Amino acid sequence: MNTTIPFQTINWDKISKEEHPGEQGTSWWQTLQLPGFRIRLVEYSPGYLADHWCQKGHIVHCLEGSFNSELATGEIFTLSKGQSYVVSDDASSHRSVSAEGVKLLIVDGDFLRP
Repeated sequence: MNTTIPFQTINWDKISKEEHPGEQGTSWWQTLQLPGFRIRLVEYSPGYLADHWCQKGHIVHCLEGSFNSELATGEIFTLSKGQSYVVSDDASSHRSVSAEGVKLLIVDGDFLRP
């Protein structure tokens, strides 16, 4: 499988938003799917609580606002503008919670598999 990606720019204004309801609140995803990985701009509404515990690996960078990343172990990590986290596939069960809303850049893909 060829995973070479040529230089390209991303005009996020041209990528439609998909609505994803949470257990509480809503998230909106703008997704660019590339060979072996995807890049997303994701926004959570105020009062957002994810509707599932995620096992997928991500690189998450907070662009605006703040959110909590809850782990199934009970640990809670608060990230705000300018902060990031990274986790491999199947390395933790995590979910997002945002009291005031947040905008994130999320990258995930094959490179995060153990």
